[in-house]
Amino acid sequence: MSLREVAARIETSHALLRYHFGSLSGVLAAMLTAQRSRDNEALLQAAQKGTFDDLVAAIWRTYTRPEQLPRFRGFFHVVGLAAYSPGDFCEFVESIGDLTVMLSSLAEREGLGTEEARNVAAVTVAAIRGLLLQEVLTPGTRPEDAVTLILRMKEGRPDPRSHPER
Repeated sequence: MSLREVAARIETSHALLRYHFGSLSGVLAAMLTAQRSRDNEALLQAAQKGTFDDLVAAIWRTYTRPEQLPRFRGFFHVVGLAAYSPGDFCEFVESIGDLTVMLSSLAEREGLGTEEARNVAAVTVAAIRGLLLQEVLTPGTRPEDAVTLILRMKEGRPDPRSHPER
């Protein structure tokens, strides 16, 4: 989709979009940031009433609906651009950690220490995003029980670093 096509769909001029956002990628980053902010507000409501596991399942349901696939293609496109030029995508990059913060807070509420909660949340979000990237690149290949597999990571298994090497 071009900047002109986006402008036509939202009934504005491409020059105005270019002025405010710099490029199609800038528009896409702003749209994704706003969409994720709305999603996160809804997910935060669920988090206040539920558990870590409930929130992970809600995140998975939210982002794996078939109509979300084009959005995730856009997300990974902007992530790739931001990897090369993070300064051009500051707001987008800053918003990437929002899910981790929510999950970390829930994990702490459920009894994990601050650092462990942050690590469990970060790995959980990374697993979700990795599986979503897999779905973007090779649709239909993600495991059916992905949420179960993701949640198994936090089940209190000992840290492999705590075992002496054999």
